[in-house]
Amino acid sequence: MEDRLTSGTIEDVARTARPRLVAFLAAPDGDLAAAEDAVSDAIERALVTWPRDGIPDRPEAWLFSVARNRRRDSWRASGRLGPIPEDYPEPGDPAVDDSAVGIPDQRLALLAVAAHPAIHPAARTPLMLNTVLNLTAERIGAVMLVPKATMAARLTRAKKQIRQSDIPFEVPGVDELPDRLAAIREAIYAAYSVEWEFSAAEPRSGLAGEAVFLAELLTELVPGDPESHGLAALLCLSACRSGARRDERGDLVPLAAQDTSRWDDTLLERGREHLRLAGATEPPGPYRLQAAVQAVHCARRETGVTDWDSVRRLLAGLRRLAPTVGGTVALAIATAECEGPDAGLGVLDEIGPRAEWFQPALAARARLLADSGRRGSALDAYDRALILTTEPAERRYLERARDAARCPSPPLS
Repeated sequence: MEDRLTSGTIEDVARTARPRLVAFLAAPDGDLAAAEDAVSDAIERALVTWPRDGIPDRPEAWLFSVARNRRRDSWRASGRLGPIPEDYPEPGDPAVDDSAVGIPDQRLALLAVAAHPAIHPAARTPLMLNTVLNLTAERIGAVMLVPKATMAARLTRAKKQIRQSDIPFEVPGVDELPDRLAAIREAIYAAYSVEWEFSAAEPRSGLAGEAVFLAELLTELVPGDPESHGLAALLCLSACRSGARRDERGDLVPLAAQDTSRWDDTLLERGREHLRLAGATEPPGPYRLQAAVQAVHCARRETGVTDWDSVRRLLAGLRRLAPTVGGTVALAIATAECEGPDAGLGVLDEIGPRAEWFQPALAARARLLADSGRRGSALDAYDRALILTTEPAERRYLERARDAARCPSPPLS
């Protein structure tokens, strides 16, 4: 029990301290990769020594000291010894107080760092997820539909660019946030998506909760920004349903079949309030449109039905503004609900060849083919979707749907 408690404490300290430690250790020379390696080594040493010797009084300072010593070896070798303090300033110290730069949470502050305009746009979100939230190239690639090797290479290039181009690893002030808001929002949304993608396959890391927290914190820093409120609304309204996604056996429950009494009241109300604060005085951006879609789905709690026509209109507007494969799949489902499965299949056809490798598109196609009575084509689509499905609960759900398509129930007499 003691070791498990200690291991959990190490993970808690590492998750909180990692962005601060990486920031301090990368500042002198911009070598982000070396700073990450040093922090990882310190955490590994803590996993060995803390269970044996006990948790130090200042665990974050202990990690910093070990990581700093490793970095000093490389600085001495390269002749670039930087101005790293001998004693680690703890959170709240006036020398590094987050409020001094106007950004009260270090994770959000370092998201702003990684969103520096000099960093290539395609690398900003992956860099933020990897450096600040410690996500692997595999997880980031899965959400962004990029192969693991390609994503790993993109991250390596971004870190090398920071080191070679002397991009300052400095926390920006609130006045600099507007130029970086789009990238920060994208990273927070991607962090939530990673948790949504993987949470049923392994113990929850709390990343979705952190994403909701950061999105709401962002609205406090830029209270007049409609899209930031839209992002916070989207995440709150989506997260409020997480407790109903699985039944008592752990099996997947589709949104339309979820027990709305299991939705989280607090998150639901917070999401609706953020959507209200986002306003309607200017054309909505992609996050406000997605939040509006979620709000329509959540309205089923009061009305007992889903207004699919409103969902379709909102998703059509979203596709015109920010077309994505996932958005087109959602539009196809909404179209099928309004006009029948053949109309939905027509929307899916617009995706093109990419749909053959996108699991949600294959699963949607299988369902709509089954609904239209094309049993053979539906079974083929289910088989191809299952090849791309690794999450156990989702596999079980698709297998049951495939079995139902193979042996449909006879009509009621």
